[in-house]
Amino acid sequence: MKKHDNYVAQLTVLQGAGLEDLSNEFVVSGIINKFTLQFELAWKLMKETLAYEGDMAAVSGSPREVLKAAFAAYDFIDEDLWLEMLKARNELSHIYDGDAAAQMVSRIIEAYIPQFIAVREGLDELYAGVLF
Repeated sequence: MKKHDNYVAQLTVLQGAGLEDLSNEFVVSGIINKFTLQFELAWKLMKETLAYEGDMAAVSGSPREVLKAAFAAYDFIDEDLWLEMLKARNELSHIYDGDAAAQMVSRIIEAYIPQFIAVREGLDELYAGVLF
């Protein structure tokens, strides 16, 4: 599945965020942009897997609805963290402060990337050889 391949490829890049020079404003901006892309790939991948399972939430175009259905379907998804990520993704265009951006990057590295990895591992376990 192309969505899975894109998700895994981008996650591989994002996982290197903690090794970068986080004092560099350009790097911080790049990590935030990569997070936004990874989040989009994640919920669309979940939408695709839910559609495979016949879940009607996959018909909606809403990330919130897809995420809520994914919480119910998959035990490897942290509901509170995903809702936090959705809120962060929605607010990122309003971050103008360097300190706020640095705090966001810390949260991406410490919490969000591990959750993206958990989703990759969980979906791979469920659908390897079937969808991917």
